[in-house]
Amino acid sequence: MSEEVLKDRFLQGMSRAASTVTVVTTAGEAGQHGVTVSAMSSVSADGERPTLLVCVHHKSAASEAIRANGRFAVNILRAEESLVSDHFAGRVRREDGNKFACTDWEAGETGQPHVAGALAAFDCVLISYQQIGTHHLFIGGVEGLHLGEDGDPLIYANRTYGRPVSIQ
Repeated sequence: MSEEVLKDRFLQGMSRAASTVTVVTTAGEAGQHGVTVSAMSSVSADGERPTLLVCVHHKSAASEAIRANGRFAVNILRAEESLVSDHFAGRVRREDGNKFACTDWEAGETGQPHVAGALAAFDCVLISYQQIGTHHLFIGGVEGLHLGEDGDPLIYANRTYGRPVSIQ
C-alpha cells in the first residue's frame, strides 16, 4: 500500500473513532493561547501526581506557548459547547481575533484559563514533550482539577459533533 493510500485510509479509520472534545489552554510569559484537541488521554492516576497526555499540531501557536509557559489546562467541553470548540479549532473566527471572547473563563490552580462551564478542567504542569510527525505530545502532571456540574461531553466522530447515548 502506498504512503498516500495508507495515510488516507488511516484518516478515514480514525474519523470513525469517537473522541471527547477538549480545549487546551495556556497562559504565561509566552502569552495566552488555546486550541481544540480531540487527542487527549489519561496516562496514570498513580505516582507523584496523576498524568494526562494531549497532542497538539506543531504549527499551532498554542504548541510553542505550552512549551514556553510550562503549564496548560485541559477543558472537557459540554455537548452544548460546540461553538467554543469551533472557535478554538479555527472554524469560526471573530473580527477581533480573540478566541477567548467566545465564552466565560475562570483561573485554575496555577492560573491557567478554564472554560467556566466545562465538565472538567485539569490544571497541569508540563512534565515532558516530544514531537512525533506533525504533533507535539505533551504529558502534564495534574496539579488541580475543577469538576463542573454533571452533563454530557461533546464528542467528535464521523467528522461531526455528537453526544453520548446510553445503550442500557
